[in-house]
Amino acid sequence: MHMPTINFNRSTSARHTPRAVNSPRAFNASHHRKWWASGPPPFDSPVVTYFVASILMLTACFIYLCVFGYWARRVPAPVQISQLLQTTKSTEVCDVFDGMWVPDGSYPLYNSSDCPFAERGFNCLANGRKDTDYLKWRWKPKDCELPAFDALKALEKLRGKRVVFVGDSMSRTQWESFICMLMTGVRDPKSVYEVNGNQISKTIRFLGVRFEEYNLSVEFFRSVFLVQQGLAPRHGPKRVRSALKLDRLDDISRKWIDSDLLVFNSGHWWTPSKLFDMGCYFQDGGSLKLGMSINSAFEMALQTWASWVERSVNTNRTHIFFRTFEPSHWSGANQKECKVTSEPSFDAKGTERNEFGDIIASVVSTMRAPVTVLNVTSMGAFRSDAHIGTYSHPLTVLDCSHWCLPGVPDAWNEIVFSYLLTDGWRNLEN
Repeated sequence: MHMPTINFNRSTSARHTPRAVNSPRAFNASHHRKWWASGPPPFDSPVVTYFVASILMLTACFIYLCVFGYWARRVPAPVQISQLLQTTKSTEVCDVFDGMWVPDGSYPLYNSSDCPFAERGFNCLANGRKDTDYLKWRWKPKDCELPAFDALKALEKLRGKRVVFVGDSMSRTQWESFICMLMTGVRDPKSVYEVNGNQISKTIRFLGVRFEEYNLSVEFFRSVFLVQQGLAPRHGPKRVRSALKLDRLDDISRKWIDSDLLVFNSGHWWTPSKLFDMGCYFQDGGSLKLGMSINSAFEMALQTWASWVERSVNTNRTHIFFRTFEPSHWSGANQKECKVTSEPSFDAKGTERNEFGDIIASVVSTMRAPVTVLNVTSMGAFRSDAHIGTYSHPLTVLDCSHWCLPGVPDAWNEIVFSYLLTDGWRNLEN
């Protein structure tokens, strides 16, 4: 900060002006008073009072600036998910998550039956769904236009790259969608293969697809909590059969590091039925936290994830996304009924878990590393028509949580591709 320069010297004319002996500014030894000989001035002297007051005021200002500056750096203002688009410096970025679904006859972007990496359980048409209107909707941001998906441009942009998805089955759905979208631009489908020859399955912790012609890898790591899940500590209560170690990231996290695009999600397993009802509780260090709420534990796990990102990931190479919670559309008194509609609803409905989105936004806002939040929660809230419903595999499974493919996850990936191709949504058409 530029500080003004103050000249403490007297002017040249003042130094060179001759003074009479009786001038009050002339030095007169006979009249010069030595205060140290006659004692210091009294404490009630105006000069002393002014001096002490000045010192106290300067000290108070110094303390205030130090304390205020410290806490301004340490304590961020509360952040709502709607306010956090991304952690870039530019403010001229379209909010691609504020929009609506519009009908578009050019959709879907691919046929799941032609994509060997689309899981049968997500292929609703192959599982007996007859209506196809749910396939013909496009996400339209309110203030800008997403570029039409171009598989060839996307493949060229990703040439020589490594893309990694980490999370639960919703992340696997996005991973499958990502691959199927890219497959439409590949000349030889046989040049695309799973690196270990595995069939797509929800039980495998790692799946990797290689696009040989483009030297491109698109991988999925199953980590539903992102942190380690292990055995319960010794001498714990009998109801505790396992514990989430909130201060330790998943032990396979070392395999996520050397990537160019890293997409995370978590949330669907953070429920009482998949935690407490299964005997799984929270652990911090060596201590069980039996009274800790799920929201508090989720936040602590994300803080552990954030520390890992800042410590381990080279963000000069790797761009990181974190996708928010995807709404489900279960209904009924016990939330066990699943009624798939024929078209999107006019109102945002479903179980949104907005508190998870707010926690993600709050944690990301305090990070030094740049992370882009994919705020897809409201997008899915309108799509009660796009869930698997009864068109699952096997058909006995009812599902109002996961999405058909093609479907809603394609829109998430269109947003990711548009980010890569438009300099972080800065060059979108209004």
